[in-house]
Amino acid sequence: MDAVRGHLDLLLLSSLEAGPAHGYALIERLRETSDGELDFPEGTIYPALHRLERSGAVRSGWDESSARRRRVYTLTSRGHAELARQREAWRQFSRAVELVVRGAT
Repeated sequence: MDAVRGHLDLLLLSSLEAGPAHGYALIERLRETSDGELDFPEGTIYPALHRLERSGAVRSGWDESSARRRRVYTLTSRGHAELARQREAWRQFSRAVELVVRGAT
């Protein structure tokens, strides 16, 4: 899990691009879309969601349509722009790492 340190915001923003979700649903999305490799505890996800909300990248509201009231997070226009920025930074970083790991040919 150490490899994702510093990239949690990118993962959450990417997951929210699929649509609004509450925290536990985001944990499930990350687990499912990573074939079980990314399994975050709630204590990691919720502080990150609150930080993203304070920055304006996500907004939240209460969903009371089910028996249990849940806070649902949605990507904002600022969040879409931040996601695009972070994706490009990730592409550049991962290309550079791949070059180093692959070694000189």
